[in-house]
This record gives sequence, C-alpha cells and structure tokens, in this order.
Amino acid sequence: MNAIQKTKNAANAFAKNWANFVIKYKWPVLLLTILLALGLGSQGKMEFDGDYHVFFSESNPELEAFDALQEKYTKDDNIIVVLAPKNGDVFTRKNLTAIEELTAEAWNTPYSSRVDAVTNFQHTSAQGDDLYVDDLSYDSANKTDDEIKEIREKALKEPLLVHRIINTEGSVTAINITVRLPGENSAAEIPEVTIATREMIAKFQEKHPEFDVYTTGLVPLNTAFFESSQKDLMLTMAMLLIVLIVTLVLTRNFFATLATLVVVIFSIISAVGFVGLNGIKLTPPSAVFPTMILTLAVADSIHILITYLQKVRKDGLDKKAALVESMRLNFMPVFITSLTTVIGFLTLNYGDVPPFWDLGNIVAFGMSMAFLFSTTTLPALMAIFPIWKSKKAQKESAPKPGMYTKLGEFVIRQPVKLTVISLAIIGMLTYLASKNVFNDEFVEYFDTTVQFRQDSDFINENLTGFYNVEFSIGSGESGGINNPEYLQKLNAFEDWLEEQPEVVHVNAFSEVARRVNRSMHGDDQSFYKVPQNREEAAQYLLLYELSLPFGLDLNNQINVDKSESRVTVTLKNNSSAEMIAFSERSEQWLKDNAPASMHSLGVSPTLMFSKLGFRQAESMFKGNIIALILISLVLMIALRNVKLGFLSIIPNVTPVLVGFGLWFLLKGTINTGMVIVFGMTLGIIVDDTVHFMSKFLRARRELGYDAKDAIIYAFETVGKALVTTTAVLLAGFIVLSTSSFALNSYMARITVIIILAALIIDFILLPSLLILVSKKEEETVNAPEMQMQLDK
Repeated sequence: MNAIQKTKNAANAFAKNWANFVIKYKWPVLLLTILLALGLGSQGKMEFDGDYHVFFSESNPELEAFDALQEKYTKDDNIIVVLAPKNGDVFTRKNLTAIEELTAEAWNTPYSSRVDAVTNFQHTSAQGDDLYVDDLSYDSANKTDDEIKEIREKALKEPLLVHRIINTEGSVTAINITVRLPGENSAAEIPEVTIATREMIAKFQEKHPEFDVYTTGLVPLNTAFFESSQKDLMLTMAMLLIVLIVTLVLTRNFFATLATLVVVIFSIISAVGFVGLNGIKLTPPSAVFPTMILTLAVADSIHILITYLQKVRKDGLDKKAALVESMRLNFMPVFITSLTTVIGFLTLNYGDVPPFWDLGNIVAFGMSMAFLFSTTTLPALMAIFPIWKSKKAQKESAPKPGMYTKLGEFVIRQPVKLTVISLAIIGMLTYLASKNVFNDEFVEYFDTTVQFRQDSDFINENLTGFYNVEFSIGSGESGGINNPEYLQKLNAFEDWLEEQPEVVHVNAFSEVARRVNRSMHGDDQSFYKVPQNREEAAQYLLLYELSLPFGLDLNNQINVDKSESRVTVTLKNNSSAEMIAFSERSEQWLKDNAPASMHSLGVSPTLMFSKLGFRQAESMFKGNIIALILISLVLMIALRNVKLGFLSIIPNVTPVLVGFGLWFLLKGTINTGMVIVFGMTLGIIVDDTVHFMSKFLRARRELGYDAKDAIIYAFETVGKALVTTTAVLLAGFIVLSTSSFALNSYMARITVIIILAALIIDFILLPSLLILVSKKEEETVNAPEMQMQLDK
C-alpha cells in the first residue's frame, strides 16, 4: 500500500515539477523546442516512389517468382494506348494511316523496346514454298478499298489480335508500348516515360480529333500511384484548416488554437526530418503521414488545454495554477495514450507491405515528438499568452457540464440494462464483421475520378481485360519447345485456358507454331495445328524468326535456349479470391495433365496484389495480438489492477468489431489498407478509455466518491475533452477519406466509424461495466488498493 502511494505521489510530484520548470523557463524551453523542430526539419527530404514493386517486400515469394520470369523473357513494363475512332470503325484508310503514324511515333518513347499494333502485326502467308512475314497493314494511305477489307478480315480472324489488340467489332484498337526501364531511379524514369507519352498523345489528338484515346498499363499504374501520393499529401492543408476551426470552436480560445497549431506543425516538421534521415521514399499509403500526425497530435494538446481552460473558467484559478494542475492531471494519461498509439503504429511492421512499415514508423516517431511538444512547447506558450476570463465565457460554459452530467445520470440509473443491450448489439455486429469478403483489385485502388481508373474501365469493357496471369512452361531440355509432345501439351493447355469463363485472351507459343505450320503448307487450314516432327518444327521456327523485323521478335515469348515458353492469360476483372482460384486451378491442370518439366506457378503483378492482402492479413494477425497484449499490460500497470486492466480491453477492442460489422452493411468488402486498422486504431481509441478511467478512479480514490458519483464526475471533467478530441479525429479521417486512393480512403472511412463507436462505447458500456465491477469490489476491496498511477 505504501509503495503504491509513494509511486502515485512520485508521479504527481514529477508532473508538477515538470510543469513548474516549463513555466519558469518558458522562453528557453520554447527556444530549444523550436531549434529541435527546425533542426530535424532541416534534414527532411520528401521523395516519391510510384513503382508498384514498393508494395512487396524483397522476400515476397510472388515477387521473386515474377522477377524470375521477367529475367527469362523481356520485361513487360508497358503503356497500352487504346484508340477508339468516333466513326466506330478502325479499318478505314484514314484511321489505319493515323494508327500507323502513332505506332511509328511510339518507338520514340523513352526506353521503348517493342511496339505492337494492328498495323505492324507480323502476318504470315505462303508464297509457293516460301514463308512470307510482313506487317498486316503498311502504307495504309495508298491501300484500295478491297485491300482494306481484306486487312479487316485477316485481323478479326487472328487469335493473337482479337481481345488483345482489337475488339471483335473492329471499333477499338490498342498500341502496346513495351519499355525496358533501367530501374536505377524509378522516381525519374517513370515520369520521363509518362511525360513523353502524354505529349505524344496530345499531339496525336490535336492532329486526329476523330479519335478518343485511353491509356493503361503498368507505367500508367505506377504514375497513378505517384500522383496519388502527391495529391494525398496536399490533403494536409485542408486538414490543418479544419483542425484549427474545430479547435477554435470547441475551446473558444484563440491562443489555445494557436498553441495547438504550433505543436502539430512542430510534430509534422520533425516527422519530415525523420523521413529524410532514414531515406524513406513516400508512397500512397505513407504519404498520408502528415494528416495522421496532425490529427493525432491535436488529441494530446486538447486534453491539456480543455482542463486548463476549465480550471480558469470554472474553478477561477490563475493562469500558472491552472497550467500546473492541468499538467498534473493529464501528464501521465497523455503519456500513456501516446505510448499506446506508438505501439499500435509500430505493429504495422509485422505486416508484409513495406509502405505500411514506413507509415507506422513515421507516425510513431511523429507521435513521440507530439508528446514532447505537448508537454513542453504547449505549456510554455500558454504561460506566455494572456488568458481571457470573461463572465460571458463562464456563462457559455455553464450548459456544457449539464449535458455531460445528464448523460452520466442516464447511465448510472440503468447500468445492467445498458450493458446487456450494448453487448447484444456488439455481438450481432461482430457476427456481421466476420461476413466481410476480402477483395484487392488494384485497378480499384483508385476511385472513378482518377483518369487511370476511367481509362482502364473503358478498356476492360470495350477491348480486353487488364488483369492477367503468366506461366513459364518448361520443356526440360534446350530447344525442347520444338518437341511435338511439348507443343501438343502446350496446345492442350491453351485450349483448356480458353474454355475457362474468366479468360478473355490466351497468348501462347503453340498459336505461333500452328500459324507458321499452316503457312508452310500453302495456308491449308487442315495444317492449322502444331507440327508433328521436331526437325520440321525447329526449321519453321528458325525461318519465322529470321523473317521478323527488329523489335518484334519472340524474345518476349520464348527464352534464350528455347527450353521454355511464356503463356500470358488475360482475364476479366475478377476479385482477389477468384484470381487466386484461377491460378491454382491452372497450376493443378498442369500437374494433372503435363509432365513435371511443364509444371509452373502462375505469376503477374495482378496476382501479386491479389495475394498481397491475404499475406498482409496473416502477418498482421501476430502484430495485432502483440499490440493488444502490450497495450493491455500498459493499462494494467497504469491502473495498478489486473481486473481493471482486463476490463479496459472490452472498450478498446469492441469498437473495431463494431466498425467492421457496420462496414459489412455499408460495403461488405475489405482491402489491404483496412487490414492495418486494428493495430492502428487500437492505440488511438485507448485515449478515450484511459482518460475516462483516470478521472473515474481519481474520484473514487482521492475524493472518496462511490461508483455512481465517480461516473458523473468523470463525465463532467473529461466528457468535453473526449468529445473534442473525437471531433478532431473524425475531421482528420473524414478529410483523408476523400482520398482518390482506395487503400487510404477505405482505411480512413472505417476508422471514422471505429472512432465514433469508441466514444459511444466509452460513454455507455464502459461506465456501466465500471459500476457493475465496483459494486462487487466495494464489499471486499478497500479503496486505496485501486490506486492509479495516472493521476490523483
């Protein structure tokens, strides 16, 4: 008992001495904190990385498999330029000429290694015993009507073109530009390609307004990531304005608002320095760190300021006494809430998505600095600023406690009834939370206001799918792709793939072998099958390759020693689970129907993103458990009671369950960004619990109130602060929810629901539980045994 009392007294003495020190040396403290913030900020360097590879850790098995495939063949970073002539017919003399022009210009794209279009498609035909390979349409301006009609017929019968380069109606066509990025500086290379492509398209549309132009592909995807990062960073300015307005309205004090502004700016500047010192490149998930720090840092300041203003306005204390008392009451609760928030964000490192590691580390550092500035810069500024004590302010503040008193009286009248109803609602929503379906379609990472999303949706609906799965099918020997048995199995795999309902197009070497075999037999359709003789197949392939122009060879389809070939399957936009199921089904077909050398894993960026969320969920589970354990231990130590420590888990965990339950009713699907919500919000919502329980226990242990009176005391002293901090948090995450990047906007939207649920639970369920628990304890436990370290 004495040890607990001494610890409590020591904590309070430290807080008072700290406050007195800061107030006494307010100018030196202010100067030192300014120098600290500016010193850290001077090291700041914000660079953006839009490469989709940043979403995958180096040990990610899907990334390793995809990189291995790209090493065997040419890399397929690409820009797909889709042309939709307004007359609805690609095959007119004027339109084909325009497509030829743009195809030729596309070769000038930085780092371009290949350009595929309907006009330069390498069409094979027989001339006697010779194989003739040439562009499907060249010198289109001088073609006759009959020749253009023949070009149309050939194109719309060509399996390698339909649903890939041209649609079945011949009304939309694509030019696929393959680029081989050096990979030395994606932050410079991707914008370089993007700028050149946009300039090329702008010139084309100026010259040919009869075309609508759309772009998609991996380079535009990277660009969309890059531009989303920059746009989300700009949300900070909007958030800053909103926070200032909300803080001013709720505190009704200009100097308190100004001091809060200084604290959040110093916290953000320090975080920017952390980014620069650690060489972190910002991505869409991590670029929102200023908004998060701004929002969370305000919560620290609000509790100190609200108590300070109450002591001045209601209790009539002078400025210094009010500041010291506010610091005494709030130092440890603010420290505990800052600590739990830091723990929550640091657990993001357990995930499998590096940008979220960066977000967690940056925000954790920013919150550590926010605590420092809230307990130094803030009281120093308030000690310097004048305090206005007006009768008007006192009159205005009078109704506020009445509202919270009435809420407290409502709860203490029916704690059992409120507990039963609350737990029933939470139970129902927890059940609904389990019904959410995981879906991570990366095209839908962007909302419909983003040009990349609009263009990709048009292309998916009118030409081809954007999602694909690739297989590298081995033969087991050098030159083995010419083995008739290999070709037959490959052909069978191609046929099976085309029968699958989600498949839009299949690009396999077996189609090339069939086409060349037919041409080498006088274009006889009966020979449209893979060669039956290995030597014949090898000769045909060699002859075909020698006939191909530079840049349009088969390096993107067969490896150097001709032991493996690449199968690319284009799919409709499917959910993550459907993508994974298709890949596994295809892999199983190879295991069941082909020799071991032909067994292959499906890989592609789309498949990687589909699996990413599931991997993130699995890896974050451990982090969430650790966060829950650590935060619960912190609260047990702070409360000096295991039972209350366990009790605090209920209001800290249930808001997340309620949030996902309500999300099921609103949306029903979750993405990678939402997987981090448990660990992230756990630290945030502890704020309400800690401050409410600290005031409840102060009334019980120091003032000698019974449980019901202690509840009313807690509502009166901390109710306004909790509402104020919740309002600021809601404002911040509502601003973030307007992000065009779904990983951020969805995460922000469900966080808004969780934060609101946390306030309601802490105002209804928590006090009800405290009353019920206290009734049992009052019979057996003496009050001092429940002493708390947070405050007196």
